[in-house]
Amino acid sequence: MGSEWPNLTLGDVCYITDGAHSKVQRVEDGVMYLTSKNIGLGQLKLDNFDFITEESYEKLFTDTKISQRRLRTGDVLMGIIGTFGNCYVYKKADHFGISSSVAILRPNPDIVLPEYLYYVVSSNQFKAVVNKFKGGSVQGYTNIATLKALPITVPSLDVQKRIVAKLIPCDDKITLNRQINQTLEQMAQTLFKSWFVDFGPVIDNALDAIANGQNIEVPVSLAKRFEARKAVRESEGFEPLPADIRQLFPCEFEESELGFVPKGWAVSTTSEELVVKGGSTPSTKNLEFWENGDIHWTSPKDLSGNDTKIMLDTARKITSAGLKKITSGLLPVNTVLMSSRAPVGYLALAKVPVAINQGYIAIPSSKNLTSEYIIQWLDANMDEIKGVAGGTTFAEISKSTFKSLDIVIPNSEAVKAFTNIVNVNYERITDGVKQINALTKLRDTLLPKLISGELRLDSPQGEALQQAVSAE
Repeated sequence: MGSEWPNLTLGDVCYITDGAHSKVQRVEDGVMYLTSKNIGLGQLKLDNFDFITEESYEKLFTDTKISQRRLRTGDVLMGIIGTFGNCYVYKKADHFGISSSVAILRPNPDIVLPEYLYYVVSSNQFKAVVNKFKGGSVQGYTNIATLKALPITVPSLDVQKRIVAKLIPCDDKITLNRQINQTLEQMAQTLFKSWFVDFGPVIDNALDAIANGQNIEVPVSLAKRFEARKAVRESEGFEPLPADIRQLFPCEFEESELGFVPKGWAVSTTSEELVVKGGSTPSTKNLEFWENGDIHWTSPKDLSGNDTKIMLDTARKITSAGLKKITSGLLPVNTVLMSSRAPVGYLALAKVPVAINQGYIAIPSSKNLTSEYIIQWLDANMDEIKGVAGGTTFAEISKSTFKSLDIVIPNSEAVKAFTNIVNVNYERITDGVKQINALTKLRDTLLPKLISGELRLDSPQGEALQQAVSAE
């Protein structure tokens, strides 16, 4: 079927250039200016990006000499420096500029569909070809001339449309699962902040006690927080916490070395409360440690592209002989992982037993806290954690520094109630990640066969994708 499909190059089927080479002035607000780190797998990653002025955008992207760099609907954007190979199709509603770390692949509409082009250049097989031409010692990159020469199989537009029609529903379901997972994670973060950072239930109890005539002292340092909570309680649609939750929290604050904390809650340190482990890397020169390994082993690289805090798999596996070279051994399910360098702050909750490399601080257990609580505490206090990280070449936080951090310990009933609620979220997220992984694997298996023509669109294997997308 695919033998009659012409093998062309990217340069044959699309115009190729890259983003702005000129230095740009960053501003606090304006037009988004994205780099390759903001190009995800079919979506934008907007957790950290810069702005430029509208004037700079017009100058850089609409000047007649460089107007080809002004992004158009259907342009396929590909990271070519640093974060390498991720792609995104520019939408009609998008409005942003890009740096030279992102390539623009503008398809010829008479030859190739934008969505088909996206699927081809996003495929593992295409990335494997591109990787052969990557340069750079610190960060991989490729150039425009190389991209133009890369081969691509191009069937008729009609066949392209049929291939795309098979794949888009799969990606839509993957995107929906990711959005649900992000919402569930945000709900967990919001609940933690409300209960254990803003102390909402404690303030509610205090306000009610004061209204009932009790002599409750409002700390001066918390007065603004009390006023803000009053405004929330008086707002339309406010729903008070259930009584069974409220009764788990005190109605007063007391002074501690960390300032005012809910009465009865303890102030401790991470060394007292948390079991902290580090890891290592078995020699990669010794095949006995790696070949045919079936034990999960992780480095922070496994977390760099994650959009959830759930870890179900690792890129590399070690053998039992390799595991013996890691003093922390095999860590149990629900171990909390935090990358301790390059960069500091990636977080994961391991849902498989896992061994770790030297780039992690791992917390397999705690005296008084649950894994669900700990990972949210780390997230809420990440600015402080990064603030005490040292290092000259790159930031790093040592286990000894991490163990010196102060931590407030709520009563066990409040921690248990939080865990019971959030654990439901994490179970749903875990199921969502499993669905995403299964759909991604099926799509990536069928994609090269569809593109090459090896697999007929109406074959049983081709229908398997549709059935997987339709499954609940």
